[in-house]
Parts: sequence; C-alpha cells; structure tokens
Amino acid sequence: MSDFHQAVEINLSPPRVWAVVLDVEHWPDWNTAVTRVQRMDIGPLTLGSRTRIWQPKLMPAVWQVTSLDQKRRIFAWTTHTFGMKVVARHQVETIGAHSRVSLRLNYIGVLGTVMARIFRDLNWDYLAREANGLRARCEAPMPQQLPKTTKIRVSS
Repeated sequence: MSDFHQAVEINLSPPRVWAVVLDVEHWPDWNTAVTRVQRMDIGPLTLGSRTRIWQPKLMPAVWQVTSLDQKRRIFAWTTHTFGMKVVARHQVETIGAHSRVSLRLNYIGVLGTVMARIFRDLNWDYLAREANGLRARCEAPMPQQLPKTTKIRVSS
C-alpha cells in the first residue's frame, strides 16, 4: 500500500476550516505531527509556494504546492526524497452546514512502495493526529474578547 487516507467531519463551515488548513505556519499549534514550519515564500499559500516542515521521527522536508483550487477547497503539495515523491492532498468538502476534511498521502517512485510500507504505521498515526487536531482546533470555543476599558473622567 502506498496510498493513505483519513477523513474527519468538523462542525464548522467549510470556509472557516479551509482558512485553518491554509494557515500552514500555525499547524504546530494544533497538529502534534508537526513540530516546526518555515515558509520559504512571503504571502499567502499559492501555487509553487514552498514550506519546510519538521516532524517527529522524520527528516525536515520541503513541500511545494503543486495544485491549489480555492473554489473547490483542495490543495496538494509534494516533496521529493530518496528516489521517491510523496504527495499530500488536503480537501475540505461541504456536508450541510459542516465540513468533511479528506487528507491523503501517496508515495510514488522506485522506492515509494518500500518507504510507504516502512512508514505505514507512522503515516496512519500522523494523518490521525492531523485530522483530530484540526477538528479540535476548529471546534474549540472562540476566545471571548475582553471588553474595552472605558475611561471615566472625574471632575473635581
């Protein structure tokens, strides 16, 4: 098996979930499978954007956005290493007023099948962490905004 898939339903509108997915710089805040992220480009995530990601038990990898469809809420990025390519795909679908997020990893190339088998358990674990972390982040209560203080002028 060189293809891994995890789906999760989230009780939040797709545009709001999509915003969290695209905010890759903050993934370490909610995704325990990612310890550090370094954007290599300035601005929003776009086609061709590159991001270095650190994950436990793995070497840092540079991921480049290879497809991005804002209307359909799909993005995929790719990393190359050791005679293989890994494609990670993220999709946010509408389910009524809620969302379903599909996460997919696909190993391609001469060593892709072998490496997928070696990292099988880690892949399943990291996809589950990402899905569960994303759901927890999106469904968490919004922090309440503190009321602004009002200056009272006292006349003597």
